[in-house]
Amino acid sequence: MEPLEKNPIRTNEPSHVRKRLRQTTPILAVFFLLAGLVFSNISSHSEGVDLNFQPTKRGIWAENNAPEIPVKLDLAGEGVPLETYGVRDQLDRELIVNTYRHSSSLLYFKRAARWFPIIEPILAEAGLPDDFKYLAIIESGLSQVVSPAGAAGFWQFMKSTAPAYGLKINGQMDERYHVEKATRAACEYLLEAKEEFGSWALAAASYNMGRAGLKKALVAQGVGEYWELHLNDETARYVFRMLAIKAIFDDPEAYGFFIQPEALYAPYETRLISVKQSIPDLATFALEQGTHLKALKTLNPWLRSNRLTIAAGDSVDMKLPIQ
Repeated sequence: MEPLEKNPIRTNEPSHVRKRLRQTTPILAVFFLLAGLVFSNISSHSEGVDLNFQPTKRGIWAENNAPEIPVKLDLAGEGVPLETYGVRDQLDRELIVNTYRHSSSLLYFKRAARWFPIIEPILAEAGLPDDFKYLAIIESGLSQVVSPAGAAGFWQFMKSTAPAYGLKINGQMDERYHVEKATRAACEYLLEAKEEFGSWALAAASYNMGRAGLKKALVAQGVGEYWELHLNDETARYVFRMLAIKAIFDDPEAYGFFIQPEALYAPYETRLISVKQSIPDLATFALEQGTHLKALKTLNPWLRSNRLTIAAGDSVDMKLPIQ
């Protein structure tokens, strides 16, 4: 009979394994000792933490409170019937989305400080309610964007629709990106829609789905108000998004936005020149005017080429930075 081994597992291991175990044992002991000290330290400090801490609006921790729905709300002077089926819930959804869509909503505030001083007087001159400046936000975020369908600029005109409202489009210019001209074109469309439908809410909805499509929906459903219509998801949310943006802009702090005036984008300081001759190279032209191509195209985003052809007898107004 073979002698009984005291520790068959250990004695069967190679000598280099036993040596490694002897080396790591002290290290493991130190590790567990330090872990115990750290845990003990954390436990002792946690006793002083106020687990009932309630942050303020300006606190480090943001509360995800449900935004309050205004008791009374109007769009362009027309009352919003919050008691109508579904209206309150739809408004609530858009208030939540835009309240907690932090980066986008902050950019809306910043850009509005730059562009609303240009848009507001044009709306007033055309006879449109001031609330329609918020339509530009929900259309483009006050950014010169292009939609997947090809709509472009602040007011998202389609290439096929723009010429009917006086906007020129060719290989060198696209006035859908001209803030002032596109705003006047949007005013013309909305005034026509208001004349047809008799309601600013319906006029706004038609801007999204088209007048023909909206008229068809009204007839098919036998109703006369936007708030009663069953529409595709985009148009169903459209006017409520406009209302939500208006509510947030009317009282930013109530929705958790605390924006210092110096954080807003200032309007561009520009001078206007009238150009009566073709410009073969806009980069050279910009340098001759004491600026550069980047500034020229930032101030005149409707310039879509690096040259500009002007017919005899015509002229084009162009913005340049004040030096």
